[in-house]
Amino acid sequence: MAKPSATTFTNLPTNPVELLQNLIRFDTTNPPGNENDCVGYIQILLEQAGLETTVRSRSPSRPNLIARLKGTGQAPPLLLHGHVDVVPAKTEEWTHPPFEAKLIDGYLWGRGSLDMKGGIAMMITAMLRLKSEGISPPGDVVLAVVSDEEAGGEFGTKYLVQNHGDLFQGIRYAVGEFGGFSFPIAKRSFYPIMVAEKQICVLRATIRGEPGHGSLRIKGSATARLARVLSQLERRQLPVHVTPVIKDMFQRISASLPFPLSVVFRQLMRNKTAGPVTRAMGDQGLLFSQLLRNTANPTMLHGGEQINVMPSEIALGLDGRLLPGYKPSDLIDELKHVIGQDIDLEIVHHDPGPPSPDMGMFDTLSKILREADPQAIPVPMLLPGATDGRFLARIGIQSYGFLPMRLPADFTFAETIHGRNERIPVDALAFGAEAMYQLLRRFRQEPDEPSPLAQTQWLDGAKDAFQA
Repeated sequence: MAKPSATTFTNLPTNPVELLQNLIRFDTTNPPGNENDCVGYIQILLEQAGLETTVRSRSPSRPNLIARLKGTGQAPPLLLHGHVDVVPAKTEEWTHPPFEAKLIDGYLWGRGSLDMKGGIAMMITAMLRLKSEGISPPGDVVLAVVSDEEAGGEFGTKYLVQNHGDLFQGIRYAVGEFGGFSFPIAKRSFYPIMVAEKQICVLRATIRGEPGHGSLRIKGSATARLARVLSQLERRQLPVHVTPVIKDMFQRISASLPFPLSVVFRQLMRNKTAGPVTRAMGDQGLLFSQLLRNTANPTMLHGGEQINVMPSEIALGLDGRLLPGYKPSDLIDELKHVIGQDIDLEIVHHDPGPPSPDMGMFDTLSKILREADPQAIPVPMLLPGATDGRFLARIGIQSYGFLPMRLPADFTFAETIHGRNERIPVDALAFGAEAMYQLLRRFRQEPDEPSPLAQTQWLDGAKDAFQA
């Protein structure tokens, strides 16, 4: 298929599947991004439907689109946000080409089908349906389609928050990636809703040793010490910390499971027992383990300038992720106990998140899921990664990971995102579009306001994060 432009698809799509196919066919691999044509196409669709749109961009090739569907004013505005850039895909490694958006055996294949053009298709479909039916939502629905989420948000949400914060005036809650999908445990269908996320904390470990000629064996070389550091990082985990969101999550899961599994999950709520239990749980325990710890994974390595010279210094890049409420110094202290006090650690980049979640809309989202799937058991979730929600938190907006999908029990969701053969079940896409539509019709239904103390802590944390 020829490379599409913003005007390639002239007709309004009739369903989320057709819309997602069109979105996938725009190659928005980041770097470099080049989201302009994809965002331009979305703008055409929304304006044809009669929605107001605004474009703000740091670079002409990397625009951000803000659209608004007017509501009745019975509720504050609700923000839907998502990104159209995608991570790279090596075509030769895929069963079906990553940008052709083929429909095969009930799945729509393509890079971005899950992360997160599929979510954008759900949001747009819901908004267009409301508009076509002449239904005014309780409050304005604001849609932000942004660039550059996969590489830090400098051209996307971070840019908007820092330079065009007025576009989000009056917004308290937002819906974006990642959560709201089914997760089976003991034949129960749990639906984790992301209410908090880990903080980004990139570190550099500097490993020093004796230099020398590459033909000679040298004791205490930097490369030998590097091997020891990597081995320790592989074998040893950092300490367990049961944070409030995770405790709430495991409490709800435990209450819905039969004995003895209910007892097992209660042990995950205790610092002393969570480690051994997650190790005994195998692959599933590995996922839970990341939600209970600060982590630091080695991802980049630089050392040596010449093949026949033993380097005196090697730099190891660590992708660190902090639990809510923890600081970079906490991670450094924990790492020192694992890799040794003699390894220099420095902070390269710290992107803090909000100190605690505002759960004011959780019950509304849970009700939408239970109505869509009577077997659904919604639970709050801490995301082990980071989203654009961390930037929105800086201006006091709570972002929920809520892209509803009822997935087949054998679908490996976590392995598919950012991996080869990314795809989405067609039924899950339709499920999500319907759930999103119901949310937009009814988001006025909120429980009581959070306590003044909780609200003050939230705003103080957002202010601190913005200043940082």
